[in-house]
Amino acid sequence: MGANYRAALRSRSRAEFISKLKIAEEEADETCYWLEIMIDVAVFPKERLEPLLQEAKEITAILSTASITAKKRQDKSG
Repeated sequence: MGANYRAALRSRSRAEFISKLKIAEEEADETCYWLEIMIDVAVFPKERLEPLLQEAKEITAILSTASITAKKRQDKSG
């Protein structure tokens, strides 16, 4: 997700920025999914993975809010 966010920052247009930001958001959500699976099958102790899952959820929320804000600004500007 970090690489996708960095790519978004280097976008050539607002539309490209929003698109890349949504990809980063999807990757963050996918990370949550895999962490949840790893917790369910006890790949590592739950105590090790839960903080990572919480952080991944926070990053997903941040990216989601950022993409919504960017889309609203795009809609206002034309």
